[in-house]
Amino acid sequence: MSALYMIVGTLVALGVLVTFHEFGHFWVARRCGVKVLRFSVGFGMPLLRWHDKQGTEFVVAAIPLGGYVKMLDEREGEVPLDQIDQSFNRKTVRQRIAIVAAGPIANFLLALVFFWVLAMLGSDQVRPVIGAVESGSIAAQAGLNPGQEIVAIDGEATSGWGAVNLQLVRRLGESGSLQIVVREQGSTVDTPRELVLNKWLKGADEPDPIHSLGIRPWRPALPPVLAELDPKGPAQAAGLKTGDRLLALDGRSLDDWQQVVDTVRKQPDSKIMLRVERDGAQIDVPVTLASRGQSKAPSGYLGAGVKAVEWPPEMIREVSYGPLAAIGEGARRTWTMSVLTLDSLKKMLFGELSVKNLSGPITIAKVAGASAQSGVADFLNFLAYLSISLGVLNLLPIPVLDGGHLLFYLIEWARGRPLSDRVQGWGIQIGISLVIGVMLLALVNDLGRL
Repeated sequence: MSALYMIVGTLVALGVLVTFHEFGHFWVARRCGVKVLRFSVGFGMPLLRWHDKQGTEFVVAAIPLGGYVKMLDEREGEVPLDQIDQSFNRKTVRQRIAIVAAGPIANFLLALVFFWVLAMLGSDQVRPVIGAVESGSIAAQAGLNPGQEIVAIDGEATSGWGAVNLQLVRRLGESGSLQIVVREQGSTVDTPRELVLNKWLKGADEPDPIHSLGIRPWRPALPPVLAELDPKGPAQAAGLKTGDRLLALDGRSLDDWQQVVDTVRKQPDSKIMLRVERDGAQIDVPVTLASRGQSKAPSGYLGAGVKAVEWPPEMIREVSYGPLAAIGEGARRTWTMSVLTLDSLKKMLFGELSVKNLSGPITIAKVAGASAQSGVADFLNFLAYLSISLGVLNLLPIPVLDGGHLLFYLIEWARGRPLSDRVQGWGIQIGISLVIGVMLLALVNDLGRL
């Protein structure tokens, strides 16, 4: 079933985002008087095709990895004399800029719409209350304590742990002070705290911002009773069964599942001894842990899980907006994610963020399937993020991308004449090499995650 969700989720995501992106080019081109010859969603052999009254051919092709809008252009073939005024290359530089920019802008508008819908639907968020602080950690040095709620980071309100993580991600690889505002339980007084960062998580392959600060989010206690096992995991291989209660790990008694998680994470590819209660009897089970992750410091993996428990109502916060307020929230989230995406690309370029965080088609397909299986809200959230990524990437000043064409047209606008065909040809060759290189790197990262 998960494979079906992955296939359907990926096709829907790519279909919606590519169609909307290309429609942006198409809609503005039509209004600038350009004749559109073909509007294609996908590449390769056409599966469906039809024509409208203005002669545009609409195509749904077999390979759903993009799309294009083909316009009448004298540079690509002979144009009848009576249609020269409808040729793209005959339009003013401002009109050409508008046509090219319309695709990425359409992606940002689509993300805003998705975020607007999500803001109106609302969500239940776990209050960002600190459960524990590691001794000697960055958080401990700043005076953070268990029981405090994080209400703002760097001036941005944090309604839940998702917002906390987002604000921390923005500071990856940086040095300086991180401003956190906390509130004690039962108090209305906000207290500022300053955390000192020094090239924080610079180059980390799989950064975990909250954990690396030494913060453990509060959560209800989970009894260490196994409720699920990975069929190919170490726990299953060692003979553990669902219903087993873990009493001790390497001689240390266990009261909460988090103790297991914390200990296992630090011991990849090592042997541990679990004392287990099963059917009223106690037995010792040796387990050889596996490792997970691509980083230089992989984490241990047991391959077991426990049953979730209900959260106390006071720890859950419902966040929702009316139709008008949701527009502002949608615009804010679109802007925040756009800036974060662009900033992350800059940090990868300068080595502050590992390029292993770059994801390709395999990861996108897996996330599409997982979000589709999780529900409508999660899938819309995924579509919004992916639409923003598509918009930002297309605006990069790399020839063959929309941003590269915009760069050429802006130079033409500034100097009063276009760059020579030879210079543009060099730029396109460099752009193709860059795009192929990034695609291969993303694919290698995807295969590494598998």
